[in-house]
Amino acid sequence: MFQEERLVLILEHLKATQTMTVSEICTLYHISRDTARRDIVKLVEKGAATRTHGGIALPDFQNTILAYRERLQKYSEEKMMIGAKALEFLHPEGHYFLNASTTISCMAKQMDREMTVYTHSLDTAEVLAEHADIDVFLFGGILNASNRYFFDAESVRQIGAIRFDAAFLGAAGITADGFYYDDKDDAFMNRTASASSDLTIVLADHLKFSKKSRYRALEWDDADVIISDGELPAEFNALAASRGTKILIAK
Repeated sequence: MFQEERLVLILEHLKATQTMTVSEICTLYHISRDTARRDIVKLVEKGAATRTHGGIALPDFQNTILAYRERLQKYSEEKMMIGAKALEFLHPEGHYFLNASTTISCMAKQMDREMTVYTHSLDTAEVLAEHADIDVFLFGGILNASNRYFFDAESVRQIGAIRFDAAFLGAAGITADGFYYDDKDDAFMNRTASASSDLTIVLADHLKFSKKSRYRALEWDDADVIISDGELPAEFNALAASRGTKILIAK
């Protein structure tokens, strides 16, 4: 196969997967690592791909990761405090599920001990990849580009087959009848993770309470702990007390 033919095939694969490693290119096209590196150089020179650690990515995909790192530096102090409070529920060698949420990413940024973390969030995985002591499992599937998480039926099955010490979940909105998310697939993943966890811990700043979203993932009975940045409205305090949900305020 000529190089130009192979480059077309690599780009077609990239459109479906967003990223490729050198090893994947070698395996898929039966070429040596030196040949794979020459192909990568050619694609980068043409502006068709961007170098990553160990491979290549579509330019837009790589740019979103870089933009996310910049956004992470601007996270509010309140969300960082909520994330820090959540660390109290971690223990060495524990197994945890973290969902797709900016507050959860604030928590992930501060995690600093040996443990295993499972997530379907591209951003959470990107943050955790910088922590050498943490084993990270990223569930695959189709990427939801707007909310930056992966989903497919196999990932849901895998989540349901794992017992987590705790699930740490952000939420798009919290009302008197439950915890809501913008996408039905994300809601389904979070519901499954909660059901597979010994503890379900919701991290939400005060603006999420009484905020409406579309898809309910959890009822109040499902939430063991809520961590927020300020006192909850009276109706939510009463509801939490009636359901045995513990409220913690990060200070």
